[in-house]
Amino acid sequence: MRMNECTWKDIERSALKPVSRYLATVPALFCPWLLLTSTVQRQEVGAGAVFALLVAALGYDGFTDRGLAMLHPRRVVRLPAYVPVFFWEMIKANVEVAYRAVHPRMPIRPGIVAIKTGLKTDVGKLLLANSITLTPRTLTMEVRGKHLFIHWINVKDADTAKAAGMVAGRFERHLKAICE
Repeated sequence: MRMNECTWKDIERSALKPVSRYLATVPALFCPWLLLTSTVQRQEVGAGAVFALLVAALGYDGFTDRGLAMLHPRRVVRLPAYVPVFFWEMIKANVEVAYRAVHPRMPIRPGIVAIKTGLKTDVGKLLLANSITLTPRTLTMEVRGKHLFIHWINVKDADTAKAAGMVAGRFERHLKAICE
């Protein structure tokens, strides 16, 4: 077979990739719409469906490279397991920040910590950065390659590996199962 010849499977696969990406984008836009409107009235659901279809048609190319592979059942099942982990970490961080706010001397050691992540996908890095930012006491300032630069209200360890485990350890473990 010459280099410029391709099989029917190659043609079929290349033709299905945009469709797969579009079909993955529609529910990713429609589900948040339903959650944000918090109603099941016919006109709201219809408007959400129309907007999800239109926005997906215009922007699916920038949304995901994987398409429907991102919605693999193993990943979809692991996502709800991440929610309690995230909320537990958020509760712990809130208690810690509240303690620091009411403590007479407000013991803090602010600093910026560079964390090297093992996540390879942009979606995984995005979810990790947002999970870190949404928990009080930490703020993701920048994501550069495999590194996240985190502002931490109380740096507990100067060792990068230990600090990464304290800030992103549980998040990263779960997100790796979901996103990779």
